[in-house]
Amino acid sequence: MKTEDIYQLYTKHFLVDTDTRTIRKNTIFFALKGDNFNGNAFAAEALKQGASYAIVDEEKYNNHSNIILVDDVLETLQELAKHHRKTLNIPIIGLTGSNGKTTTKELINAVLSTTYKTSATKGNLNNHIGVPLTLLSMTPKTEIGIVEMGANHKKEIAFLCTICNPDFGYITNFGKAHLEGFGGIEGVIEAKSELYTYLKEHNKTAFINPQDLLQVEKTKDIESIPFLEGLQFMEVNPFAKLALNSNEIQSNLIGKYNYTNIAVACTIGDHFKVSNQEIKAGIENYIPENNRSQIIKKTTNTIILDAYNANPTSMKAALENFEEIKAKSKTVILGDMFELGKTSLEEHQSIVDFVENLHFDHCFFVGENFYQTKKKNSLFKTFEDLLSHLKNNPLKHQSILIKGSRGMRLERLLDILS
Repeated sequence: MKTEDIYQLYTKHFLVDTDTRTIRKNTIFFALKGDNFNGNAFAAEALKQGASYAIVDEEKYNNHSNIILVDDVLETLQELAKHHRKTLNIPIIGLTGSNGKTTTKELINAVLSTTYKTSATKGNLNNHIGVPLTLLSMTPKTEIGIVEMGANHKKEIAFLCTICNPDFGYITNFGKAHLEGFGGIEGVIEAKSELYTYLKEHNKTAFINPQDLLQVEKTKDIESIPFLEGLQFMEVNPFAKLALNSNEIQSNLIGKYNYTNIAVACTIGDHFKVSNQEIKAGIENYIPENNRSQIIKKTTNTIILDAYNANPTSMKAALENFEEIKAKSKTVILGDMFELGKTSLEEHQSIVDFVENLHFDHCFFVGENFYQTKKKNSLFKTFEDLLSHLKNNPLKHQSILIKGSRGMRLERLLDILS
């Protein structure tokens, strides 16, 4: 069946699903494959649960009149999203970067949704599957789309741009993330700049942080919109506060490093004629979740949980911010940073050295990478080792920063930090 024919089926309800555990009535089920699963095997189950159609790419599962056989399910999903994008007569904002993508996307959505019907990437579904699903979540009622694009290898952002065709683009920053896949910081810059290349080739517009000289340099031949002149950072203790044309905005985001994320949301809101009061409301009503810079108050301890992800750039920013926060006694608990390739030991040692110059009351490092660094104590090879130590030596009356890569799952410490 051709893409155009599947599209006619899709436009009956504008619903697409890839997981039978969250199937919706009248949806089209795409039977994707993974290393440990084969969605084809669940096609019949999807129909039983209410899906209108199921798309498969293995002949033996083509056993129902509402099952559609294609050459490749993933490619069909991507082509359907491309076709849908051509019918959407709306502006789409594409964003990528090393740090802060999801928070920035949520802030932009929070601001624009005060005035428009928006559709944005759910969570961090920002890859070759997530971007098509984001596009296909947009309906004729959608007025502005916001698409987050992630990558850990070169050419991925370029490919994702061919799916979402952004009218506007923003790169949060160029940091030391996924160094293994990109081959170093220069590779990161080249890969993220694929968004700029797309914008230039298609005469589209970039939003830029005028204080980031690399952004300025990379967009010199692109139509660009800098942060609003009326924006001013005020303070952080611990939440970032800023002023927009003399109107104070008190965010629920920890750290000065979140200022640029807020600033671009304000700038984009202003560009789309959102009022200052609505911008303020959008920012102030946004509360981060999913282990992203959350403040959790326990019986005696106050915890800053930032355990969703970590790389050398974001780790140092979080530590610098934590040092500035006013507290009687401070503890940092840091977990390994992943996907750093050959530079892993060097980057972990750099973080250890950086922390030791900040003079926190207690410092704990956990993970095989930190364990290999040159430090005399407070190193724990496994999470279980750290957990045992903290159970026997409980922390009390502390402000605690917890940060590490997602795979470390450091949020498990919350149960013992009373």
